[in-house]
Amino acid sequence: MSGELVPEHGELRASHEDRDEVVERLRVAAGDGRLTAEELDERLEVALTARTYRELAGLLTDLPAAGPGWAGGAPSRAPKDLSRIAVDSASTRRDGTWEVPRQMEIEADSGSVVLDFTSAVIASPTLEIEASVRSGSVTLIVPPDVFVDVDEVAVSSGSVRHRAQVAPGTPIRLRVHVSGKVRSGSLTVRPPRAPRRGFLRWLLRRPAPRTSLPR
Repeated sequence: MSGELVPEHGELRASHEDRDEVVERLRVAAGDGRLTAEELDERLEVALTARTYRELAGLLTDLPAAGPGWAGGAPSRAPKDLSRIAVDSASTRRDGTWEVPRQMEIEADSGSVVLDFTSAVIASPTLEIEASVRSGSVTLIVPPDVFVDVDEVAVSSGSVRHRAQVAPGTPIRLRVHVSGKVRSGSLTVRPPRAPRRGFLRWLLRRPAPRTSLPR
């Protein structure tokens, strides 16, 4: 229409999808070590309340594959295809905002491997894990929206324990398929543990000492 005022692209209103995409890119950046936990929290707060593309773009200007011209429609970075973990007598752990690949190969001779998916950055709906556990241990810590299948794991003299259940009707964010062998070690799937009550909280909940009645 002649004479109609058209706002600059940066001033256009952002959608929920635009905000979600920026949140995901910030979490990936934190998982790569590009943002500290404090910086991630600050930027997530801004991203979730941003109204325009310009506000969202400002959160990505110092991160790779982002700049002031971001329009909110660029695809998120694809997850890694393959990640390998091998431990002998050591221990390794993936937790916090680590990036989940599409495939993982895990070898645990006599050490331990822990994968905590509670706050992980999940960009692919599926994860294939090929595990080889001799006398070590592999533990998967999964929140309620992560489904794990261990039916194709062969067991010799070790153990496979699956203690995480997905409630009916829960939207599944990630499906993990585990295959491979467990010889004399262990493979455990469990939910996150409830936060432990600190000593001060325990002390404050202690009943008051009973006072003896005067005789």
